[in-house]
This record gives sequence, structure tokens and C-alpha cells, in this order.
Amino acid sequence: MIKCIIVDDEPLAQDLMSTYCERLPHLKVVKQCYDALEALEWLNSNKTDLMFLDLNMPKLKGFDFLRTLQNPPKVIVTTAYKEHALEGYELAIEDYLVKPFSFERFLKAVNKAISTSSLLAGKGDDQQEGDSMSPQRFFVKGDKEYHQVNMEDILYVEARGNYSALFLEGEELLVHEKISDLEELLPAPAFMRVHRSFIVAVERIKTIHGNTITVEKQEVPIGQTYSNTVRDEILKRK
Repeated sequence: MIKCIIVDDEPLAQDLMSTYCERLPHLKVVKQCYDALEALEWLNSNKTDLMFLDLNMPKLKGFDFLRTLQNPPKVIVTTAYKEHALEGYELAIEDYLVKPFSFERFLKAVNKAISTSSLLAGKGDDQQEGDSMSPQRFFVKGDKEYHQVNMEDILYVEARGNYSALFLEGEELLVHEKISDLEELLPAPAFMRVHRSFIVAVERIKTIHGNTITVEKQEVPIGQTYSNTVRDEILKRK
């Protein structure tokens, strides 16, 4: 379970963020703060994995508050002001959401944050071995609904224009994500881009023969520009 706090002085924004978080069972909102000083007091005595942070707040602005934190949690900025994005990334935020934003955009930001190493390792205080809602699960948008995907079930990914096909154990999902977005989400070295149109789960590779990888019983081509990199990476693991 990933513990998160919402820091925003607008009640309507708080309600929307809380509603979005409730749709994702691996997120738990442990505190809603209406200004940065309230959040600072909370963070001084409580463990938090992820913070949704507004910028234009009374008493102390969002980025000024963030600069005071020695060990901040992962941060996703939520603001009506798009012009401060560069400053945010200089402060190592995970993503920058400009209000109003959709649940789909929110989901993409959360997936990006939880794909980083510390959250994937399950370092939240409530994380337990065998937890059915490990942060190694993420959500993707299908045709009419959102699907929860366990990274351990992924065999390979195939690009299909602005969509991608996720090949899982006994299932194929067509999702509204470009392969480049999924490449950012799926952590290396567990996953490897082997072709402009394919990403494979390295542990699922059975054989490499010529320019073809066998993943379980499926053959995946190795792109010419990826060939040397793929072989070098595989040989390193022997």
C-alpha cells in the first residue's frame, strides 16, 4: 500500500484528488492538508510515500515548501499554472499536472511515480510480503475500462500505432498507451526494448537465435539497431 497526502487549499480540488485516489486500491490517502505548514507538521512525524502538491497556497507556496524538506516523498504537482513546470522538474518532482486534468492523466502520473525503484521495492510502512496490492501493479486504459496489470505477468509488449498490446499469461490487452510510455513505466533491467515495436520481460526469454527471441512460445524480432545492445545486456547476466 502506498501512503499519500494531498496538499491543496481548495476543497473542490481536495475532493477530486481524493476521489481519484479511491479508484486505485494501492493508494491510501492518509492526510489531507489545506496549507503547506499543516503538511510540514504532518511530514515531520509521519511516513509518507507520495505527495500531491498544489503550488499557489497561502502562508507558504508549494515549491518554497518543497525546498524546506530534507527527505521529501515522491511529489506530483497539481496546479492551474503551467509556467512553473521547469522549476518543478529541477526539484526532482515525478510529474506536473495542470488543472483541470482527467483521471487518465492522473493515472499516468501515478504509474510513473510508482515505477521508480523505492516504491517498486514496496518500502511503504504497510507493505507486507505477499501483499495482493503490491506497487508492482499498475493501471492502464483499455477500450472501455481500466485494467490492473501485474508486471510479473507481462511476457512482452508490442506497439500498435498510438496503442500497445500487452501480452500476459493467457491474455492479451490492447491499451491506450504508446510503447514509449510503457518503456518508461516498465523498469530496467527486468524489461528490455529489443525492437522499435517490442519490449520483452527478460526473465521470460527462452532462447535467442539469430535475430529472434523466443518468449515462452512466441517469437519476437530483434531490431537491427538494438541487436548489439540486446546481446551485450544478456551476456552480462550470465
